[in-house]
Amino acid sequence: MATGDELLEAVSADTISHELKRAAKHSLPLGAPCLNCHTPLTGPWCAACGQRGEKYSRSIWRLTTEAIEGLTDLDGRLWQTVPRLILRPGRLTRDYLDGHRAVQVSPFRIFLLVLLLVFFAGGESLNHDTQAANQDARPGAPNAPAASTHGNKAGFRYALTQFRDVKDTDINGVGLETPAARAYWAGKLRKAAANPDAFIASASEWAHRLAVVMLPIAALMLSALFLFKKNVYVFDHLIFSMHSLSFQGLLLSAGFAGATASAAAWNVLWVAPVHLFFHMRGTYRTSVVGTLLRMLVLFFASAVQFGVMILAMVMLGLATFQ
Repeated sequence: MATGDELLEAVSADTISHELKRAAKHSLPLGAPCLNCHTPLTGPWCAACGQRGEKYSRSIWRLTTEAIEGLTDLDGRLWQTVPRLILRPGRLTRDYLDGHRAVQVSPFRIFLLVLLLVFFAGGESLNHDTQAANQDARPGAPNAPAASTHGNKAGFRYALTQFRDVKDTDINGVGLETPAARAYWAGKLRKAAANPDAFIASASEWAHRLAVVMLPIAALMLSALFLFKKNVYVFDHLIFSMHSLSFQGLLLSAGFAGATASAAAWNVLWVAPVHLFFHMRGTYRTSVVGTLLRMLVLFFASAVQFGVMILAMVMLGLATFQ
């Protein structure tokens, strides 16, 4: 059975292929002397000392272009991959699994790019909501009462302030039976209420770390759902998960960006189950009923996973913020 090592090998092969192409594009002419040992070059790297045969004096424009190219792989593959991820996800994943990989960005690379986009869009949305709430909360502002009691993400800061006077005896739950445990978490809640920005920063940092955990968990859930399907391996589920989570990340980013203008922008999330249906059916070639049943199980499992991750993010944020 394939393992995560195959994913690592695929990502490594894609990266090496891209690096070879980039080196050939920017290397000195064949026969030019190596800048390090002066041996005539026979390829992108010197055969004698191994140094890349490149001229390193570059303009600011070229350096900027190369940095963007290295990050997003602007050789045309990104602009072929993203539209197919949105419109033909099943075909995109199926092509990758069948070995047609040269024309698309590797799933792991696009997953990381989308993850960065989600956190950037989420951060900008949070800053926008905070500024709007601060303006509405000014004395005499018409929306001051509403802003002080609820709101979008800025309302989370207000919710934290309700824990300023929390008592140890108010803390209950599994693992909190001892007075020491209740005192510890009550103290953390009071500290977070006194300095909500520091807590939110800590929780956000843990959210970045925990987001990567979604990938293996999603692959494990799919492995259970397709346990008895022949010729389907963990590697296949990892590729499907990276493509699927990348699309969900694009939807979240669109929601964050659009919500700064109108809350109706979050209606874009209704596209998610439709996309998942066509993606799953196109990749695994399942029946309509089989796809819908697996989606139903996946929905409940994902809801539990999301709840656990939110709880973990809050508790780790409380335990580690300064």
